[in-house]
Amino acid sequence: MKVLGLSGSMRKDGNTAQLVKVILNRCAGEGIKTEFVSLAGKKILPCLGCEKCKEKKWCVIENDDWSEVADKILNCDVLVIGSPTYYYDVCGHLKNFIDRTYSLYHDRKLAGRKGIAVAVQAQKGANRTIQTLEGFLGAHEFSSLGSVTGTGYEEGEVLNDQDAVAKAQKIGDKITHLIKRHHD
Repeated sequence: MKVLGLSGSMRKDGNTAQLVKVILNRCAGEGIKTEFVSLAGKKILPCLGCEKCKEKKWCVIENDDWSEVADKILNCDVLVIGSPTYYYDVCGHLKNFIDRTYSLYHDRKLAGRKGIAVAVQAQKGANRTIQTLEGFLGAHEFSSLGSVTGTGYEEGEVLNDQDAVAKAQKIGDKITHLIKRHHD
């Protein structure tokens, strides 16, 4: 089984990436296969609303990085998806990515996986970010393994949020327990 961590932040090693990696590192430390993907530096165009994906069963936009990341999600068993909080919600870059997964919705291509929502806020607003991420996971029929919110603004500051780090580690342990139980 594979655990994929996806950070929607435009900061490659920012707080969102670091909190997602706390979960991945906990899993990897127990021998679980993990991979981390950052949307930073990737070109993710917005959904066109063209509805052509209903026939094609895949997004028709081909001149960006969406397909590469979508393939990684299709090949994972557990998705840890994280976003910084921008104006009380997910950042726009990740929202573009999420909107384009509508092309995977028609045939429920993501259904049956496990999901964890991660949000980082500077001061407040992470709850709504979690709601958006959980909405994405729920629409695609992921089973939720929980969520983590952290607080931090400067790079690395979220790691000082002891409650967030402890919860992320606990979720990593939960994933490990589920995977190991599944293989026994």
